[in-house]
Amino acid sequence: MSDKAVNPDERYRKLTIGVCPDQWGVWFPQDPVQIDWRTALQEMRTAGFSIMETGPYGYFPTDPIELKDVMDEHGFRVVAGTGWGILHKAEAWDDTEKLFRAIGQTHAEVGAEYVVHLPPMFRDEKTGDYIDDKVLSPEAWQRYIANANRLGKIMKQDYGLTMVLHPHGDSHIETPEDIDRVFEATDPEYVGFCLDTGHIVYGSGDPMELCRKYPERISYVHIKAMDPLIVKQAHDEDWPFVKAVKAGCAVAPPLGEPDMGLMIEALADLDKDLYVICEEDMYGCDKSYPLPNAVKTREYLASLGLGLP
Repeated sequence: MSDKAVNPDERYRKLTIGVCPDQWGVWFPQDPVQIDWRTALQEMRTAGFSIMETGPYGYFPTDPIELKDVMDEHGFRVVAGTGWGILHKAEAWDDTEKLFRAIGQTHAEVGAEYVVHLPPMFRDEKTGDYIDDKVLSPEAWQRYIANANRLGKIMKQDYGLTMVLHPHGDSHIETPEDIDRVFEATDPEYVGFCLDTGHIVYGSGDPMELCRKYPERISYVHIKAMDPLIVKQAHDEDWPFVKAVKAGCAVAPPLGEPDMGLMIEALADLDKDLYVICEEDMYGCDKSYPLPNAVKTREYLASLGLGLP
């Protein structure tokens, strides 16, 4: 009998649960509808988290000394930073590189290991209006891949961080076909993948199948669920992602898809150390909602083996 069969919990211990501001409804560095970062940080600790992905750059302090001080004070270890960056337009490269160098510098100094690259969306995050081409030209796609490799190399060589690409609704990395193209074209030495279970479901994919198909490329995880009926309606009626979020497409497990028991088992089967960061897209939510919701989510995931002591 294998060791896994004798003691399956050993696999789960390689999965380290964490949190990021998205679980508290935060999408932007500053926005009056969002919860104050100091309150969010206190509530994240109350909910039982101790691993942090910092989310939109500028939501938490960007000075590395101040960031480390406030995280230490609340018992958090920072493992990743996050940034939006346009890769498919030549004229956007300088701004993207400047932002990610700032993120890289701050997070390298506080001991982080990853930087999450969120793809630019082709519809505005607040209005839902189209702001870019929905389908990239072959030339734009090639630039996207070349700049992903370029940015990942900068993050790795200059800051010691592994860059992971993140799939997202209303972006150019959304469907299973998009993700296949990314895996086929990017350099695994410099570009990892953030398995966002909710956005993969939103893009009509199967995150468990991705674990089986690309085990070596999955470096980092965002764990969340989507309501399949709302997702289907959003696609059938061509809603922007922000409308789907306001309609409640993101839900707290055990509701929605993927099935979290099967998902955690698929992650455990990868048999490698992974940070698994809790998220739930709920920008604009009532500020009293995130804490009790996060506590229930945290406890439920722990009951399935994610977050074992």
